Amino acid sequence: MTDLKPWAFELEAYIREGEPDRARKAEVWQTAIGLQAVDGLEVSEYLIDTAKEHIEGKIDSLDARRRIDGYYEQRRSRGIAEEDIEEADKVSQRIAEILGEDTFQFSPAALMAIHKRLFTGIIKGAGEVRPYNITKKEWVLAGETVLYAPCELVWESLKYDFEQEASFSYADVSLAEAVAHIAKFASGIWQIHPFREGNTRTTAVFVIKYLSSKGLVVTNDEFKEHSWYFRNALVRANYTDFQKGVHATFRYLDRFFENLLLGAKHELKNRYLHVDYRQMANGEESQSASAAVPKCNTWGAGCTLDCTLDELAVLRLLAADGSLTQKALASQLGISERTVKTRTVRLQEKGLLRRDGGKRSGRWIVSDEVEAALQIKEKVSVSNDISKEDSHHDSAN
Repeated sequence: MTDLKPWAFELEAYIREGEPDRARKAEVWQTAIGLQAVDGLEVSEYLIDTAKEHIEGKIDSLDARRRIDGYYEQRRSRGIAEEDIEEADKVSQRIAEILGEDTFQFSPAALMAIHKRLFTGIIKGAGEVRPYNITKKEWVLAGETVLYAPCELVWESLKYDFEQEASFSYADVSLAEAVAHIAKFASGIWQIHPFREGNTRTTAVFVIKYLSSKGLVVTNDEFKEHSWYFRNALVRANYTDFQKGVHATFRYLDRFFENLLLGAKHELKNRYLHVDYRQMANGEESQSASAAVPKCNTWGAGCTLDCTLDELAVLRLLAADGSLTQKALASQLGISERTVKTRTVRLQEKGLLRRDGGKRSGRWIVSDEVEAALQIKEKVSVSNDISKEDSHHDSAN
């Protein structure tokens, strides 16, 4: 018996049957639907049926979009108003479409374009910078609000954050440092809150695309199952109240990304993030901002596996297919062959990779340490699929 929501359980069958194309599409749809939880939205059965047909190859992404749009045109013509469900269905389909595309550009303009694609016809000013300042009462802050960027500084703030991220090199930092940096970048985009609505979903989609562009295999399980936690973690990373002893902390957001990228098994329960959460009488762990962050130890070698995030992307591909050439690696990772050569040489020097045979007929072999780490990552992913830790409604209690 599982704790998966009905829609997740229905789509899970496509992942478990093992056919790669169907599994990938099912994962994308699960992520797209799961992200609607950040605004408490749920999709319709019609959307689920449409997703199944797309996964099975009976329709393509364009057909799926036309079906959903046509479905709601018909319902509105009959006087049926279902704005929340319509938003969830349309945005889910659009997220699935974007995540299924092998395109990406790292720029503020690309972030704006994603928002426009997701929310055209749903939110006023889709793809445009909000023209006014905003506040939002947050459950996790007991009704208080994060201080967002002033509307007149949104574009300049975005440009600055993107320039800072573009100038950062992941080549010489540890995995743990890389994950923390990605979390900080995501937090910065979200705190700017460029749009009237839809900021969290847009940030999530952009971050997923960004990680994929770096050659990282992102299963998206955390976005699928813990999207509301993701939003609450962003809130806690951007809120301070000295009088109440509450301080901005990346602890929760780091945990989310450690689960996502390193296969950690942190409990992602929303009640831990609430500013009024205290240690329970039954000994449940208190996760206040002042507590120590537990080590990520899921990888056998943990987050201390001696490679960078960029090198990990190479190891993942070569663990899956040791016959890949430097040209093929460069193509899949979107980097030069010279950069691939530099990384493979460095990995060989670290003892994480070796070449078996000659240049033409040889194969790449990853070390037992890497193989074990990747197997643990896979086991964690499967375990997370069948054991959801808590639901949105349970978390609010």
